[in-house]
Amino acid sequence: MATAANHSAKQWLSRFSYYGFMIVLSCFYFYPMIWLVLSSFRENRDIFSAPFRLPDRIEFQNWADAWKVGHISTYATNSVIVTSLTVIFILLFASMAAFAFSKLRFKGSKGMLMMFVIGLFMPLQSFFIAQSYIFDRLHLKDSYMGLILPYIGVGLPLAVFLLKSFLDSIPKDLIEASRIDGCNDIVLFSRIILPLLGPGMATVAIFSSLNAWNELLLAMLYIQDDALKTLPVGLLAFSTRYVTNYKLLFSALSLITIPMIIAYVFFHKRIVSGLTEGSLK
Repeated sequence: MATAANHSAKQWLSRFSYYGFMIVLSCFYFYPMIWLVLSSFRENRDIFSAPFRLPDRIEFQNWADAWKVGHISTYATNSVIVTSLTVIFILLFASMAAFAFSKLRFKGSKGMLMMFVIGLFMPLQSFFIAQSYIFDRLHLKDSYMGLILPYIGVGLPLAVFLLKSFLDSIPKDLIEASRIDGCNDIVLFSRIILPLLGPGMATVAIFSSLNAWNELLLAMLYIQDDALKTLPVGLLAFSTRYVTNYKLLFSALSLITIPMIIAYVFFHKRIVSGLTEGSLK
């Protein structure tokens, strides 16, 4: 009885220490976000005079001003359009490519797959000059497609790699049984493979949406029309050469960051399952 009690106490102490350490570590990393949100309720003079003091009162007027003055609604709409179309096309193309690389055998498949693997290590800056020249000739700048196409190209290598790894865990017996039942490649992909790809596609969707939502370089260089700018570029409006309106900048950052954090917290289990689990239990 004493041994069992000691073992239970040690187990409880170990668990308490683990969760206590993780809570402290989480607070350490999450503190900048907390400071950002609290600073968004303050005036500029208070942010400079006492940057770490709590706000005297919680008012959302700064958020309302940032939304109106910074045209956040327009930039948010553009970001939603670009991100949604990017994720849809990445999921469509990556799922078909992963199915082909994993379950079909054709000449040159290993070489094509190697090109996607190489794409994982290529930085955006390595092909920016050639891409900019092509977009100039095709008149794609100052358009949604000028952002959607490169976002798809950048996101596809990781998406194909993740979904192929996910499909590799599907037993060959399932594929062979489906073909014996008369399924061709189109039916096999649409009715069997896609339902099994749910967790993997959720993971790809989260990563792709975060990358497209937060991308700044291409959005700043390819879009000059204010009516088409996305949120990361729109935030630059709060900062000029000589002065920065920090209260409105922090308010705008809070408005666009909090929804993404909530989305990640809500879908984090799917992200973990998509990265670690197979499609068949």
